[in-house]
Amino acid sequence: MTIKRLGINGEGVGYYRRKLIFIPGALPTEVVQADITDIQPKFLRGEVVQIDKKSQFRIEPRDAYASEVGGFELEDLEYSQQLKFKRDLVKQALSRYHPRGFEKYDVRPTIGMENPYEYRNKAAFQVRTNADGYVIAGLYKEGTHEVVNMPTCSVQYPLTMKVMRAVVNMVEDFEIPTYDEKTNSGILKTIVVRAALNTNDVQVVFITNSNKLIKKQKLIMRIAEELPEVTSIMQNVNPGETPLIWGDETIHLAGSETITEKIDGLAFDLSPRAFLQLNSIMTPKLYHLAGEALNLDASDYLVDAYSGVGTIGLTLADQVAEVRGMDTVKEAIEDANENAKINHIDNAEYFYGKAEDVLPQWMAAGWRPTALVVDPPRVGLDQALIDTILQTRPEKFVYVSCNQSTLAQNLVQLTKSYNVDYLQPIDMMPQTPHVEIVVKFTLKK
Repeated sequence: MTIKRLGINGEGVGYYRRKLIFIPGALPTEVVQADITDIQPKFLRGEVVQIDKKSQFRIEPRDAYASEVGGFELEDLEYSQQLKFKRDLVKQALSRYHPRGFEKYDVRPTIGMENPYEYRNKAAFQVRTNADGYVIAGLYKEGTHEVVNMPTCSVQYPLTMKVMRAVVNMVEDFEIPTYDEKTNSGILKTIVVRAALNTNDVQVVFITNSNKLIKKQKLIMRIAEELPEVTSIMQNVNPGETPLIWGDETIHLAGSETITEKIDGLAFDLSPRAFLQLNSIMTPKLYHLAGEALNLDASDYLVDAYSGVGTIGLTLADQVAEVRGMDTVKEAIEDANENAKINHIDNAEYFYGKAEDVLPQWMAAGWRPTALVVDPPRVGLDQALIDTILQTRPEKFVYVSCNQSTLAQNLVQLTKSYNVDYLQPIDMMPQTPHVEIVVKFTLKK
């Protein structure tokens, strides 16, 4: 069959006997032979057996396991075409959900990276012991719980991989038992390494099946000797079989409880579970775009919803009268308020709770926002928050989205009160089908 386009997950899309078929690893214009692997009432899935006609934009992936694990779906596609695809994704989503006036929206060309590799500041690798007795660390093979060993990774910031591989070797040397899903036994499940691009601080978190971590002191001492860049060592307890990486309990093992990253000259302390954009190189650009779209002035009262550790609100605090933010992760709110103190920002405060609960309370007490920035997770805005926004009607409003589909769904309701000035895609995750979008709104009169 001939591949017509790319789907939302980066897979090739074609038709076989008039039925839609999704084929990972196939690119538009290619003629491929494929085996059918899954038959559903409305579509098929397949896998490439042979490419009879290659796309002119096909390139050789840097990672041998690019077709096995997630995070490399577009690594065989020339980067300029990845950027075009991501803009097209936004337009496809708008066409699917039909928010008011979507045909006339200004969807701008995707802003890309100068070097679309070595950008991810955090690696969360599953740790297992293979049949030969060696400790391996990597990601799950697509659709399975089989760990693919990843000694290298072209999209990871090199420091994260240096620390990851060294720590995995230590785990093997000390014979620390790794997790076995079949028996729900063993200790070490996952190693998370986060590196701060602008300070080179590194945090290592051992995620374990119980509070127990044997050879703990030996491990800490060896990390101190061989990896002086590691300034924080933590343990997170996540017992039993679960699809979640993180558990509720986090234990401080050595060094600081946080690492420090700098964004636009501001310092941000990051605890293990605190959210930060994975691409520290492009994060300042993303925040500049949000600031430009908001067009703030000294009389504005800004709400920073889904604030995380306060990165967006604090970078804009010097432009407004006051910033108030909220998040549902307590550690993030603690970090955000501490980050305000560290940077001597006295007109910003962060609160624990849901935006749709907290914002009406502020308004009832007489505090009314004039500007709003939202940066929700992939599920988009909570319905109660959409209702609150439509009631509150802040004059200046920017939506930072990491999921074009939920964004388009939310726009159906938001455009009751707002016009969409433009959508600016920005590539925060090259080699993947993910795209970040900054949306500027103007309040309808």
